[in-house]
Amino acid sequence: MIYNARAFGGDTQISVEPTGLRFGSRFTDFADVLSLKPMNHRVLIETEADGCIEVSMLGFSYDGFWQELSDCFAKRSLEALFVEGSPTMYVEGEYSIPGEQGRAIIALYDDSVCILPPTCSAVRIPLAFTAEIKQDGYLIHFEMQTGEKYTVGKMGYDTQPFAQRAVQAADKVKKERKAVLGKLRPQAPFTDVGMFRTTEPEKYWNAAFGSGCCAVELFTGEDAATFLYKFSEPRELFFLRLEQAMEAVSSHREIIRLTEEQLCENPLYRMAVRRCKAVSFLRERSAGRLIHTESHAQKLEEFLK
Repeated sequence: MIYNARAFGGDTQISVEPTGLRFGSRFTDFADVLSLKPMNHRVLIETEADGCIEVSMLGFSYDGFWQELSDCFAKRSLEALFVEGSPTMYVEGEYSIPGEQGRAIIALYDDSVCILPPTCSAVRIPLAFTAEIKQDGYLIHFEMQTGEKYTVGKMGYDTQPFAQRAVQAADKVKKERKAVLGKLRPQAPFTDVGMFRTTEPEKYWNAAFGSGCCAVELFTGEDAATFLYKFSEPRELFFLRLEQAMEAVSSHREIIRLTEEQLCENPLYRMAVRRCKAVSFLRERSAGRLIHTESHAQKLEEFLK
């Protein structure tokens, strides 16, 4: 739909597109949007490049514009979190994440819970790596194996069903992952094995450790390469985060090795890096990769010393 409004100091036509906003001939990608805020029949769009864009004079189209804008922004955030499938529950509620709280769309999937606020802080909570899911009145608390904590709730009558279904989904996906991993055996020098999403049981990875370093071999049917990482945290914590990161990346494994210049050319991946700490985790600790050549085994041994 085309909306007649005022923005950038003048009258303009605005359209909401799947990847951003078009103001006449000017386009603002959702990758550059930091937050959306409705205020007194205006919409304030905080961006990286243009500062705060104020959209006003929408008249009777105001409610429709805000609904379409917030819906498209949430859908694009889901794409940036590499979410697959359809939600089993899609409700509005309150959320609390590190450094931010408010109201958002809360979506439950077979393998995750997604918090989709009108900001650049969308979160995908992988249920396979939850240590505890606990309902306390109208709030649902998620504690991860790595220690992070998230809270959603105040969804009205949907709160209890949401909590129950989240627990059931977590139990199911954990059993599925355990069953697949139990059939995989890493070969030396690799000592640990992991997988991506449970929807891809035939694709997995092995990890080998040295002193403050890790090599990850991907078994995905693609060109063979070994990804290298260096870390300073305890090995056990690094491995837990590595598991979450590989699961989060799913089939979008090229994001691990893109340069900053290449990342700037891919708005969806820029959104992914901002929203998904697991993706940033891999990129920050990346130490390159080894292509499978005749010298691969020797170079791997040297790296792991």
